[in-house]
Amino acid sequence: MSVSTAAIDPSVCAPLPVLGQDVTVPLVTGGEVTYAALDYAASAPALQRVWDDVAAYAPYYGSVHRGAGYLSQLSTDLFENSRRTVAEFLGCRAEDQVVFTRSTTDSLNLLAAAIPADCQVFVYETEHHASLLPWRNAQVTYLNAPRTPGQAVETLERALADRDPYGPALVCVTGASNVTGELWPVRELAAAAHAHGARIVLDAAQLAPHHPVDIAELDVDWVAFSGHKLYAPFGSGVLAGRADWLRAAEPYLAGGGASRKVARRADGGVDVDWHTTAARHEAGSPNVIGVHSIASACRALTEAGFDNLVAREQELVSRVREGLAEVPEVQVLSLFGDDAPRVGVISFVVRGWNSSHFAAALSAEYGIGVRDGLFCAHPLVRTLLGSDPQDPGKCGAPEAEPGELPQPSAGGTPSSLRSLNAIRVSFGAGTPDEHIDRFLRAVTELVREGARWKYRTEDGRCVPDRGEAAQV
Repeated sequence: MSVSTAAIDPSVCAPLPVLGQDVTVPLVTGGEVTYAALDYAASAPALQRVWDDVAAYAPYYGSVHRGAGYLSQLSTDLFENSRRTVAEFLGCRAEDQVVFTRSTTDSLNLLAAAIPADCQVFVYETEHHASLLPWRNAQVTYLNAPRTPGQAVETLERALADRDPYGPALVCVTGASNVTGELWPVRELAAAAHAHGARIVLDAAQLAPHHPVDIAELDVDWVAFSGHKLYAPFGSGVLAGRADWLRAAEPYLAGGGASRKVARRADGGVDVDWHTTAARHEAGSPNVIGVHSIASACRALTEAGFDNLVAREQELVSRVREGLAEVPEVQVLSLFGDDAPRVGVISFVVRGWNSSHFAAALSAEYGIGVRDGLFCAHPLVRTLLGSDPQDPGKCGAPEAEPGELPQPSAGGTPSSLRSLNAIRVSFGAGTPDEHIDRFLRAVTELVREGARWKYRTEDGRCVPDRGEAAQV
């Protein structure tokens, strides 16, 4: 998969309006500043278009699939039309199903519950925990982190060649890393999987908000993503793809909506006839507003012109990488190298700084929200940092005695505070240029001049010290 910006002028695509773009936050040094939301990889701000669509529908909210009243019928039509919108957005094939879930994690756990009992699963150690951990009832082969896209394909081909050729197999792979933002060779991996009789599921949580995803073009069997990363809040997600394993599996949740007919038997038991459509795995009252918000976001991104959105984001990626490269103390993390195509997700460490301390200073002194930690991808971040997989690292700031974090110095970070985690900056369709400029200026100032405030560890987090004489 590649990112092309040829013949596209990024200047013709302004940032899309998002909620929160005018929110101000207090600075520990005094005054307020407009908040710079640069943690899109965790949860992207809602598009204003999505919020407006939800607000317009809210008075008409009603039960889905269960009512004869006007609002129920209207809500049912909206729910099913949303399914069609998502299918079009993903380029689904005619026979594919779109199942609505709570999140990417929920989608992949649903698929894990639906795979055949003797299925072999192949997953890279570089995956987010949402795609690394659900396969608890399968025979799992964990693949080492590749250092080039070609090596990723070769590693998979070798592993598949050694498997039992007669049983079912599934490959799980990310489309864009939630740590480095790098794009994976999804089409080539799908071809390798299918050549060896395996199926493939694409974790598109970080890909779908930044880059078009076409199931048929990529030739993947399933795609999973979350609404809250696609500028659509309200706790909704999608699993889209082949229907056969989903139809054959027991319902993910047993209850109303998943069943077509339930009858008592003469022996006192119950016979159930389950749906064979997507409803089979959508038991209970569905999240209609969440589903509507996903469909609204899909339409908004399509109508804005995904090519222009990609081009502008690539311009921001280049600016961030070039700006960080001017600070020698900053090390950007990468699997595939500097030339690898990537989306707006960049992780780095700063020599002489604990990552949690640096992120706290960005927030408290500059009003910039980034993320620090292991990003629910512990094996990958440890591989990139060169730390021992057995290190008891965890998200958040490490403990220090007597509770205050030492200030960074030219001599480096004390051994007790050597970073086992990293800092992640992420952005997207709603990011204004000023947020990027402020971030790069803040990184430079913090490295050159140090923090202007003292910080301490509190409940596992690095926070400004509110005591007297806390200012440096």
